[in-house]
Amino acid sequence: MSDSINKQILLKSYPTGEPKESDFALVETAIPELGESEILTRTIYLSLDPYMRGRMSDRASYTTPAALGKVMVGSTVSQVVKSNHPQFAEGDFVLGYDGWQAYGISQGETLRKLDPKQLPISSALGVAGMPGMTAYFALLDIGQPKAGETVVVSAASGAVGAVVGQIAKIKGCRAVGIAGSDEKCDYIVHELGFDAGINRKTQDLNSALKAACPNGIDIYVDHTAGAILETVLQQINLGARIPLVGLISQYNAETPPPGPNLMPLLIKRASIEGFLVGDYQARQPEFINDVSQWLQAGKLKYKEDVVKGLENAPTAFIGLLQGKNFGKLIIQVGDDPTKK
Repeated sequence: MSDSINKQILLKSYPTGEPKESDFALVETAIPELGESEILTRTIYLSLDPYMRGRMSDRASYTTPAALGKVMVGSTVSQVVKSNHPQFAEGDFVLGYDGWQAYGISQGETLRKLDPKQLPISSALGVAGMPGMTAYFALLDIGQPKAGETVVVSAASGAVGAVVGQIAKIKGCRAVGIAGSDEKCDYIVHELGFDAGINRKTQDLNSALKAACPNGIDIYVDHTAGAILETVLQQINLGARIPLVGLISQYNAETPPPGPNLMPLLIKRASIEGFLVGDYQARQPEFINDVSQWLQAGKLKYKEDVVKGLENAPTAFIGLLQGKNFGKLIIQVGDDPTKK
């Protein structure tokens, strides 16, 4: 256990605008002794996700802010090192919420056992975890896709967007993705099976959408808001549905940006609905069942962007908000014995 030393990254200050490395602090602490029914876990993988930027603020939101001077929040895949809990044994692999640290202690209520024989354990942070679950329920519950419809998704090569497009294809829809590079567009089309990819940085979005969506847009799964949403609204069909999953374009804004013109929502009798994956926890088994089958059948593919070393988490997270990652961004904190 590295001489009983726990490396942690604390949230040092709430960022103003874009986060800086100075907003975080890397510290070393002793690993405390286990109490009754407690479990000590060693972090193997840490998930980095855009929602974390919203937690790094004391503004009112749907959940409490990350606490200053405390370990930065985040989902983790870990291995049980020591257990005083009857339901967890040494060597078990678990999904938890230990945050940005090398070791975590819990009483088991937030842990879920993982079977490395079923799926790679890192997938519990991506396609088979919160991002995949977000894509699944945002598209199927709010979007309600019908065969032959056109589905557009922003941040299409990311952990959520890539799954949205593939599920759209499974449901018989046309899938169009908006991404930030030609490499990402080639990936979603040639590797994931999207019908078209649009490079938001080099193409005129309005004309590119018209070419890629000749029958208009029935569902737009939005991760960005801002200019992309405003352009999409001009091309939505009657009765279009827009699951609002993220607001990447606004996360670093110090003041709320002006809203898009909502007239198209009225004219097209379209709906836009905010989505939080936490509302769907009770239906997680439904998601796991379908996604596991699709993965094993080769109908669903995924890409991971793995950065080694807990100390690199702040830099990687800043890059995530700038769109520098390619695939699900994960920090490898410790050795993964399932890959030996």
